Amino acid sequence: MENYIIVKILIMIVALGGAFTILSLRVKKLYRLMMSVSGKTEFVLDRIGERIMVLFTDILGQSNVRRKFMPGMAHTLIFFGFIAVQPHSLELMIRGVFPGFEVGHWIPSIYNAYLYVADILACFVLAGFAVALYRRLVIRPAYLTMGRDANLIILFTCVIIITFLLINAFQVILPYQSTGYNYEGVFPVSGALVAALGLKTLSPLAIFVSYEILYYIHIFTILGFLIYIPGSKHLHLLAAVPNVFLKPLDKEKSIEKTDIEDENAETFGLGKVSELNWKNVLNLYSCTECGRCEELCPAAGTGKPLSPKKWVHDLKDDLISQSELIRSGKHEEVLPLVRENSPITSDVIWSCTTCRSCEDICPVNIEHLDPMFEIRKHRILMESDFPAEMQETFTNLENQSNPWGFGADSRADWCKDMDVPLMSDNPEAELLYFVGCSGSFDDRGKKISQAMVRVLQKAGVNFAILGPEEGCNGDMARRAGNEYLAQMLIQTNVEVLGQYKPKKILAGCPHCFNMIKNEYPQFGASYDVVHHSEYVNQLIQQQRLKINQNSLGDITYHDSCYLGRWNNIYQAPREILKSINGNGKLLEMERNESKGFCCGAGGSRMFMEELIGKRINNERAEEVIKTGAKTVSTACPFCATMLSDGILENKGDVAVKDIIELVDEASN
Repeated sequence: MENYIIVKILIMIVALGGAFTILSLRVKKLYRLMMSVSGKTEFVLDRIGERIMVLFTDILGQSNVRRKFMPGMAHTLIFFGFIAVQPHSLELMIRGVFPGFEVGHWIPSIYNAYLYVADILACFVLAGFAVALYRRLVIRPAYLTMGRDANLIILFTCVIIITFLLINAFQVILPYQSTGYNYEGVFPVSGALVAALGLKTLSPLAIFVSYEILYYIHIFTILGFLIYIPGSKHLHLLAAVPNVFLKPLDKEKSIEKTDIEDENAETFGLGKVSELNWKNVLNLYSCTECGRCEELCPAAGTGKPLSPKKWVHDLKDDLISQSELIRSGKHEEVLPLVRENSPITSDVIWSCTTCRSCEDICPVNIEHLDPMFEIRKHRILMESDFPAEMQETFTNLENQSNPWGFGADSRADWCKDMDVPLMSDNPEAELLYFVGCSGSFDDRGKKISQAMVRVLQKAGVNFAILGPEEGCNGDMARRAGNEYLAQMLIQTNVEVLGQYKPKKILAGCPHCFNMIKNEYPQFGASYDVVHHSEYVNQLIQQQRLKINQNSLGDITYHDSCYLGRWNNIYQAPREILKSINGNGKLLEMERNESKGFCCGAGGSRMFMEELIGKRINNERAEEVIKTGAKTVSTACPFCATMLSDGILENKGDVAVKDIIELVDEASN
């Protein structure tokens, strides 16, 4: 026996030393790779207290994971159960090197309570995996990755948990001299296994041998799992916690500003995987391939070649495949991202509507869009590679500051007979109404702007517009990747706003709202900006608008991506609809609020042809018609246009009206 103990100690020293050495080397390589990329990031580590709270809510509380109930609860069971068994497994490892090591000798009551709970939670892991297997074998959702990697992870974990329970069972019946501790009554589940499996009928030798075999299987499986993690999708076990800790704390975000006047810059945007920044790489490491992003993606859901999950996976594959070049600093030899036989193609890049559903639903807070925006910048600024139809749009934006090419001096023609003052005539106006290109030139958008003016006049608001001084906000150019043109448009508006320094800016277009509120501060222009849904909701609550309380019929509401997922405004439009619609009903679509489905116009897709798969607006229009509502309300002129086209294509009988048009109808 003494000889066996010595041999066991030697085996465990070699196994533990080898496993942790390999693990540390693999993690070190990944860390070196992450820190070897050349891209810069504007990330600043701040608000430490809030970030610590995020770890409690998002990691320990599993709040993001549980947004999808069944898989979320299964993951929560697996997470807490697996965490619970690790302290005892660690103790078993230590005991292999130091026989007789027993935490229970020092804190018996606390130790026994822990073991009691851990024994129960271990069963929860198996319950969670039962749900996981049911989804994989029976439900089989298309977005779920079901490869060898995932199956090996399930196998590893199940072996660890089952051997954990059996080891506990044998510890109950091992002689006190063998364990140095009395485990009788400590393990509720494993104790029941003793009777169920008839373990007490085994001979002392059989008990000892069985325990030792299970011990080695348990420990070696854990060590194998640790070695396997850095090269598998379960790398997220190491990367997710820091990624969540470092996530953006605010819902609102902006595209990173590129210094296009930097004379030392050799390239702009993202052309090679080596030009990612360390935060991008941490994002890639964190992906669990759960597929939630793909499930909600309007591009993936309508047959486009873009899947956010695959996008992240392909970037990570490219990074790993060229890791030796990157770590050695040979960035000039790294292959371009878009190349022959690469899964990252132009169709992938231009399929994205930038709706942000992928980022919003991601349990580990991956920012999928950051590299997408940067690669678009590179394709336009460095390669002049973009959809052909965008050439006219860019030309119109550059020459007339609107995507249709209407004369810039006609920007205020929509309100000629409405007695609307200009800021140049009323610089002390309470409110600057930033109309936007659609509201100024598009026939559908002009009706929304006119309704907005009537509502403001009814409420007695002192407002003004910029008229011909207003230019395109820059959203379309920037989302498309034409950063040079975008900055030119933005800077022009910034200079005009700087002349008047408005007290508050009202935008009826979520794209104007988002740009001025979240991206203009990059250019030194920070203002109090409000979307018309929030502003008008306040007017109604303050009773500055008189509502007639007539029923407008059953209405459904379509969430604009740039109002909802980009700026977290979901309730104000719904509160308006409930307050103006008498006894009419608000009928929600199947996909609504944070899980709402994009209209297809974002990311400059409004001005691109949609030739692959099903049209996104048709998909959304089908959902609108399915509600049976008389009217679908929007809060974005682009959404109104896209839904009108989709409903017409589907031969639906549903009126499309901006929320402000409904307020205009319902107010006196």
